[in-house]
Amino acid sequence: MGTNNKWKNTALLVIDMQKDFLLPGAPMLVNGGEAIVPNVIEAVEVARRRGILVVWVVREHDPQGRDVELFRRHLYSAGKPKPTSKGSVGAELVDGLVIKEEEYKLVKTRFSAFFATHLHSFLQGCGISNLVIIGVQTPNCIRQTVFDAVALDYPSVAVIVDATAAATPDVHAVFMIGNA
Repeated sequence: MGTNNKWKNTALLVIDMQKDFLLPGAPMLVNGGEAIVPNVIEAVEVARRRGILVVWVVREHDPQGRDVELFRRHLYSAGKPKPTSKGSVGAELVDGLVIKEEEYKLVKTRFSAFFATHLHSFLQGCGISNLVIIGVQTPNCIRQTVFDAVALDYPSVAVIVDATAAATPDVHAVFMIGNA
């Protein structure tokens, strides 16, 4: 697909839209997450039509939990769920979201999509200066990615409010209003 000049410097970051965060009963369930799936699908479709680069940011952990934050390591001990383990069903995108060949998948192991990844250099190499961020969850991965993008001097960083979610509407609203 050709890139429209107006959008050639923009990327859509789709963060953590994986089964272990979104499906009922999932080990890392973000209660408000499943409700935004249709809006995330729509945002991705709009980005594709406009020729905006879509970057799928996902968590994938070592099944032994060796690359997981200390406060989550207990979830990777024997007999535990081992959320978003590389190759697991829970690490897959929820139904309705599919990575296309021309899009990019980035694996992270912390809240920020920029922390200990090559995202910044990848975006620079693509000429990206404008970011639009969607996904889960607002106070953690969304917030930290936004903060790091601002710290890295991206001139335009936007969040689509109804295509992001938190564990509760109140938590989501506090973050969105507090950072408007």
